This record gives sequence, structure tokens and C-alpha cells, in this order.
Amino acid sequence: MIREVLVDAFRCPEEFCSYTVASDLSNHPGYFLFGQETICYGRCSGNPSNAPIGLAYDAFNDIQMNGSVPTLPFDPNEVIENLRFERYAAKPRGPKEKLLYDTYYLVRPLLPVRLRKYIQRLRLNGSRTVPFPGWPVDSTVEGVLENLLTVALRCQGRTSMPFVWFWPHGLPSCAIITHDIETSAGLEFCSKLMDIDDSFGIKSSFQVVPEKRYSVSERMLASIRDRGFEVNIHDLNHDGHLYSERKEFLRRARKINEYARRYQALGFRSGALYRNLEWYDAFEFSYDMSVPMTGTFEAQGGGSCTIRPYFIYDLVELPLTTIQDYSLFHILGDYSIDIWKQQVDKIIERHGLISFIIHPDYVIEKKAQDTYRSLLEYLTQLRAEGKLGIECPGEVAKWWRERSQMTLAKNEEDKWHIAGLGHERARVARACLEGTRIKYSV
Repeated sequence: MIREVLVDAFRCPEEFCSYTVASDLSNHPGYFLFGQETICYGRCSGNPSNAPIGLAYDAFNDIQMNGSVPTLPFDPNEVIENLRFERYAAKPRGPKEKLLYDTYYLVRPLLPVRLRKYIQRLRLNGSRTVPFPGWPVDSTVEGVLENLLTVALRCQGRTSMPFVWFWPHGLPSCAIITHDIETSAGLEFCSKLMDIDDSFGIKSSFQVVPEKRYSVSERMLASIRDRGFEVNIHDLNHDGHLYSERKEFLRRARKINEYARRYQALGFRSGALYRNLEWYDAFEFSYDMSVPMTGTFEAQGGGSCTIRPYFIYDLVELPLTTIQDYSLFHILGDYSIDIWKQQVDKIIERHGLISFIIHPDYVIEKKAQDTYRSLLEYLTQLRAEGKLGIECPGEVAKWWRERSQMTLAKNEEDKWHIAGLGHERARVARACLEGTRIKYSV
């Protein structure tokens, strides 16, 4: 029986989501459809493709409805893990790519900012036309889950399923603001940035680079914590080589863990969002924030294809679900909040996490600062309308960890109730089958 993926995602009773998996899955993983709009990556009973374009095989058509337990032509646990762990994008750098990469990071400190921006624009040219993951929002994982739920409800003759709602107090969505400090100039601007955040009633997190970039003092860390903001670790020295070689990574990971203990930091983000999720068992953090939903404008492509938190080993992953300020301002040359608003609206519609990276280094100038203030004004307006909550990332990770242990059962009055740590903030919700779509109600 396959049930983990739906139970883990929805925290619903096991009786609503049992499956079996066909025995004739392909030897090698590839891309295939699960419904007309949802792309999967993994093994299946059909012929998966090597690329996410022109897909001919739709697994939805090969589901066997035998009684109340359907047989699926793919393993949903495998498919969703392949997406969240970016296994569809796993491809080592070739000799030429490695040479270019190493050369760039060797000479990067000597390059003028204008030239760096030009190089980055060239590399990212046409990135928005890449078919998978999608842009500006990719919620493929949520699409797979909802299609699975549709199959389960139909097979059992049900029209709805109770589950533990995604966010505390029944809020439709949640947002976090994070600040990666890259230079000494950005470090000096942190106090002003906290003033700006506080003026909108928002607490955020600051990620510090422990070595080489600037001096990290206990006084500076205390100035952040004492004002109710969070301190996290941002790489080791931000040189682009954290994941270049396994042995060196383990050495650096030990130092990163030591800094986390020294700085009382629970969260981590790698420099430039470089990552190798298979190595994350070396980290001793509560949560990570290094995986983008889609790598369209990131130094490393791929993406988790999800707008909700998930677990990587014992770490809660808070995926980056919006475009970074640097990419918006300096790659696209856009100082409006139009793209951010478009992403926020789509994520709220799917009840996901809205996460931002706003660098102190890139909002020092008035033009960028005004754009950031407009973003905060928009978010606080949505908060006042009850459309989202705004929390520090540590609070979101804590909630998601608590929710992962909650259970749903009927009480003596035959009503569903939630048990587990933090249940007083949780709400019972329903996933309802309306035609071919899943609709939610709290």
C-alpha cells in the first residue's frame, strides 16, 4: 500500500488515501504527464521522455480502478521526492563548464559590478522560455498531490476529505522576509533595514557570512536578536565552492555547524543558492532556505517545483518562491513590484509559502528602497485583509515540524479533531472534489 505522500502532505486519516503501484515500471526515470497540465519525473508503466516537452504518455489514463484501492502506473512517493530533491536536474558539470565556473569565481572579486551583471544577463538570456520548472510560479508537486487525491476520492465514492490545514489559525497563506548580508556595506545598512521592516510591523531574518566577507561580532548579532529578528548562517565564506567536492564540503559543514551553535542560529542558506540536497544530512540546522521553487533566474537551475515547505532528511526546507531582488533589479532592470505581486497572488491561490530574499546590499539606494517599501505595503495590506500571515522563518519551520506530527481522528461526538503539539493553532479543513478539481475550505 502507498499512502505516505498524501498523509504526510495533508495530515489526513490513512483511510482516505491507499494505493498500490503497478509492477511493470520502466527501468529508467523520465518525464511523463499525470493529467494534461502536470509533469512528473520518475519511472512509469509507459514510455517516459528524456525531456519535459512534447510528452505523449499520460499516466492518468492507465490508472486501474479495482475496488476502493486504485493501482497507479507510477510511484507517487518516488515522483514527488524526485521533484523536491531536484533529481530530474541532477547533472554533474562537464570539464568545460567546470573550467568556466572555476575561472569566474577566481576572477569575480576583480570584476566591476557592471561587468558581472552583463555576464549574468548573458547566461540567463532566454531562461524564462525553459519549459520546466514553470515561471513565474511552479506548483507541480501540489498538482500531483491534488490529482492523487482526486483519484482516491473517486475510487472510494467520496466527495471530500478532512485534513489539517496548511497554516496556523486557518490563514490562507504565509509570507517570510529574509535578508542575506553579502558585504560590509550591507552589514552597515542592517540597522536601517530593521527600522524599515519594523515600520510595517514585520520581523525578518538576517543571514550572516561567518568568514572572509566581513567581521561578525557578538554585538552585531545581539543588535539583531534584541530587536526580535532572527540570525541565520549564510554559507561559510560565499566563494561558490561549498558543494564542489565531498570531502571539502564535509570539512566546511562542520565549521558551519560550529558557527550555528556559536551564533544561536537555527537556519541556513547557501551562497547563491548552490546546493546538493543529497549531502544535507551533514547539517545540524532546524531548517534550510537554499532551494528555489524554480531556478529560472538562479545560478544553479532546477528547483523544488513546490510552493510549500517539506523535509530534507530532518531539516524543514522553506523554498524560495519569489524572484530575488538582485535578479529583479539588475538582471531584468525592473523596479516595480508587478512580478512579485503576480507571484504572491498565484501562491496565495494555492495556499503556499511566499518567501523573499531582500539583500541589505541591494536596497541601500533610494530607488530600490522605495520598491521594497512598496512590497511591504502590499504585503501588510494583504495581511490586514486576512489573506496571509507574516512570520519569521524560524516560526514557519517550527509550525511545519509540529504539523508533521499532528493526527486527525474522530472524538466521542463523531467530529474530527486534531491531536499533537501545537494543535491549538491548527484547523480542520476539507478538500472537496468539484468536477475534476480539488477545492479547499477551512
